[in-house]
Amino acid sequence: MAKNELQTKKTEASVNEFLDSIENERRRQDGYSLLEMFKCVTGEEPKMWGPAIIGFGDSIYRYPDGREMDWMTVAFSPRKQNLTLYVICRSPKQPELLAKLGKHKTSVSCLYINKLDDVDLGVLEKIIADAYKFTKKHGGNC
Repeated sequence: MAKNELQTKKTEASVNEFLDSIENERRRQDGYSLLEMFKCVTGEEPKMWGPAIIGFGDSIYRYPDGREMDWMTVAFSPRKQNLTLYVICRSPKQPELLAKLGKHKTSVSCLYINKLDDVDLGVLEKIIADAYKFTKKHGGNC
């Protein structure tokens, strides 16, 4: 059986062109705000991962069976339904920070925010910084 090729990989697509293509003005503005926040916090230049994820830094994700793949250290995507931030990891600091963030939801590896006005931006910066440092130290298999 043939393996499915990973669709989410780093591309040379323009981050600004992607953000400019977002029709919803609020979502586009929040996307640009997150772009600046992630750049400032990580010190990394943004890269498109697949057609809709803006990633910062490179990591190796290790599956439990030992397989590995290239992955971004932290990332976000201004999706139609919400802002999706790829910052949830096993950092012991995250539960306390998330409790102070404001209106949000989480999954195994994602933080979901409807709009930036719903959260404390200072706390969000700390979450991004913590996830970046933790993932750099422990690898992408948060």
